[in-house]
Amino acid sequence: MTNAIATPEASPPPAHAHFTLDTVSPAIGAEVSGIDLRDTLDDATVAALRDALVQHKVLFFRDQDITPVQHVALARRFGQLEVHPVFQHHADHPELVLLGGTQAAKARENIYHSDVSWREIPSMASMLRCVECPRSGGDTIWVNMAKAYADLPQAVKEQIADLEAVHDIMPSFGSRMSAEERAANRVKFPAVIHPVVRTHPESGEKILYVNEGFTTHLANFLSTGTFRVGFDFRYGELELLQYLFRQAAIPEYQVRLRWAPNTIAFWDNRSTQHYAIQDYFPAVRRMMRATIIGDKPF
Repeated sequence: MTNAIATPEASPPPAHAHFTLDTVSPAIGAEVSGIDLRDTLDDATVAALRDALVQHKVLFFRDQDITPVQHVALARRFGQLEVHPVFQHHADHPELVLLGGTQAAKARENIYHSDVSWREIPSMASMLRCVECPRSGGDTIWVNMAKAYADLPQAVKEQIADLEAVHDIMPSFGSRMSAEERAANRVKFPAVIHPVVRTHPESGEKILYVNEGFTTHLANFLSTGTFRVGFDFRYGELELLQYLFRQAAIPEYQVRLRWAPNTIAFWDNRSTQHYAIQDYFPAVRRMMRATIIGDKPF
């Protein structure tokens, strides 16, 4: 199912409501079986899936041939859905974004990021269905950013405990807009400030919440000490941010999914980052994503 395999000594997958979970890697990820997402799920199953999502951080479902209507309805069981201001939307369902490049142009999601962290209220979760993909290539990686934080040296934890980071839509999406669109979206989506270490509102976990896709700088780095000159301050900030960004690239915190048509990945966007590998061009990979609105990081 993925490059990571459950260890032989692992206990039998636990049963939850009307489905079964099978852990995929020690750090993150579980495969869900025994469920048909075309059905209307009862409240107990939705609650159990949400619990599993918080625990495992990304859930994988195979062979789920759902329609766009069913995709939107399923995602809505977990919260209100956003409409993305830049990505192309499904013609009949603006809550579904259409992702993927063409034979003429690569897709550009191959950077570690947390979806829409540039919003004042970032997403709770994303639900992505594979419509079309090459026979090989185009995998996606997810990263457990709670474990990335937990394993940081104590001195780094102390340094970043009260730091805040600026997240901005423009570095990744500004080039896709006209000058007029940039001006309009700069008003609608000003840069926002989130804590470098956020707290998961359901699990209470501490999470490293900066990403190279949308985090531009630290808002209050000067508060961490006295600096000789601006040179020291600026390079110290950049070095710290780069160090924090690199935590997402540590394989021990990751799981990697090999896609097939009608595979669905459902991830907790508060506690993960992901990276869509662009190794399949000029083949085409087409995906549909619904994104569930979350809560203000604290």
